[in-house]
Amino acid sequence: MTLHWPEAACAAPDSNFAEAARARQGMLTKPPGSLGGLEAAAIQLAELQHSAEPAVDRVWISVFAGDHGVAAEGVSAFPQAVTGEMVRNFATGGAAISVLARELGATLDVVNLGTVNDPGDIPGVTRRIIAPCTANLCEAPAMTPEQLDVALAAGAASVAQARAAGAQLFIGGEMGIANTTAATALACALLRVAPIELAGAGTGLDDAGIARKVAVVERALALHRDVGAMDDPAASREYLRRLGGFEIAALTGAFVAAAQAGLPVLVDGFITTAAALAAVRINPGARAWLLFGHRSHERGHGRLLEALDAQPLLHLGLRLGEASGAATAVPVLRVACALHNRMATFAQAGVSTA
Repeated sequence: MTLHWPEAACAAPDSNFAEAARARQGMLTKPPGSLGGLEAAAIQLAELQHSAEPAVDRVWISVFAGDHGVAAEGVSAFPQAVTGEMVRNFATGGAAISVLARELGATLDVVNLGTVNDPGDIPGVTRRIIAPCTANLCEAPAMTPEQLDVALAAGAASVAQARAAGAQLFIGGEMGIANTTAATALACALLRVAPIELAGAGTGLDDAGIARKVAVVERALALHRDVGAMDDPAASREYLRRLGGFEIAALTGAFVAAAQAGLPVLVDGFITTAAALAAVRINPGARAWLLFGHRSHERGHGRLLEALDAQPLLHLGLRLGEASGAATAVPVLRVACALHNRMATFAQAGVSTA
């Protein structure tokens, strides 16, 4: 049996660095555990980076864009042309993630995987066009096997660029009208839950719009049922092919490739977490390399976080996507590293212990 590259072994975190970081936290001038999640984040980064002084100064953000055939079902509050228009907005600096990347001093990598409203060649945008859009997942598999392979590889290519640039943290984002519907369908299939439990407002649907999305996802799940067992990596890959999107598959490939390369990942919101779940189902070793930026306002995000046993850094009611929530959490990670690396120990400060 041929081993697909996403199933190859991931890099191993170093528990020795985690133990040393945990011990240092216990010696710093504060009550044990008083910095809560900041301590946990610093310890996890030390373990992943194999470093006594973890850092996230060099951040790489890849935003993958792709259109969805399921948009024809009227599941978005915005027209499909917005995907291509937003690709241009990312590149020209007007989008939220563009502003956040500048503020963070992060590299912003915009990858166009295929849009119905093709903006053409734009400086700052990498064209990895697969097709104008996926197939309508209510009527056929969203992608052919070949398209899935290309989308997965596009994510891995961005990770390779991030590594070459010396990135210490990888963030993946997405843009694609109707992609909350695709992500909901994928999540429902992977978690074996009903669409009513996960379907949310996305870009701003009203109750009638959400009901329409639920019905669309139910049709898709009925068409693509009985793919395989929940714990079967091949079944998870097939669900990704049938129910995902170009950008969701690229995120999945990126997360696996980052874990294989030993590059920590900060996961964004609902759609990227659905991709993260697919990545972990395809390659369980990827889970150790995932940190989670925030809990989205999107209805199903909590269920996905629970399935991944994830503790997000922020809960601000965000639901924009684009990697904006993860980017907003980067300063929290930077603070966590600064406190871990620069605080004095009790002995250094001459402070008495209990």
